[in-house]
Amino acid sequence: MSKTPFAYLLTLLLFMALAPVGAPHAAEGEGLSGYRLGTGDLVRVQVFGEDDLSVESRVSDRGTIPYPLLGELKVVGLSIRGVEELIANRLRGDYLVNPQVSVSILEYRQFYVNGQVKSPGGFPYQPGLTVRQAVSLAGGFTERASRNKIFVVRDKDPAGASKKVELNDPVRPGDTLTVEESFF
Repeated sequence: MSKTPFAYLLTLLLFMALAPVGAPHAAEGEGLSGYRLGTGDLVRVQVFGEDDLSVESRVSDRGTIPYPLLGELKVVGLSIRGVEELIANRLRGDYLVNPQVSVSILEYRQFYVNGQVKSPGGFPYQPGLTVRQAVSLAGGFTERASRNKIFVVRDKDPAGASKKVELNDPVRPGDTLTVEESFF
């Protein structure tokens, strides 16, 4: 049985009315509700019913992602909701009547561990990561490492201040951890 255009439109409107306003994004579900996009994040943008407008892109060093019809969009520093609103507002009117935009983070930017660990470097961030787990990813402590002198510089701290952290403290995307040397 085929639907008339009116029945199709009615079904679509009913779906939109009953659908949740926004499913929780990975960043929100993991205690990163204030998460702001940064260089290196890999995002997926989807527009309901518009497959040609769905893209996956890594945030460039200029803080932008390329987007069909709209060109380069500055997204660094925006929340997931902010990017959704930016794209929906830019598409509304000239291109679509009521765009339903969904943005999700596929891969967070790396965090870094240096100092007295066996394999210092950058590592892929995973929500819920602790300092202890980050050190494990870096091969564990060296013999000279101080387990009580671990410092972090947060990616978005404009002063670049180093703050002491404990093994069970959370790590955030873009953080730089430094494990100091023990004198005993």
